[in-house]
Amino acid sequence: MSLEIETGLPSIRLLQTYLRDKRAIEVTLVTGDKIQGTLSWQDPLCLCLDADSQPILIWRSALAVVKAV
Repeated sequence: MSLEIETGLPSIRLLQTYLRDKRAIEVTLVTGDKIQGTLSWQDPLCLCLDADSQPILIWRSALAVVKAV
């Protein structure tokens, strides 16, 4: 099974803009935890956030909110 990011989706395009611009973002997880950093990469299942020079792998299913800060 091959998974591909659907680059035509507005949410994917917005995240790609944050990635390209190295813009700081804050993600809120479904648990209520908040993490700030910059987006390193994304794939169909996960995002990698660089928070204090530490990569944090976040499953898309765990995301509640993503916003620029």
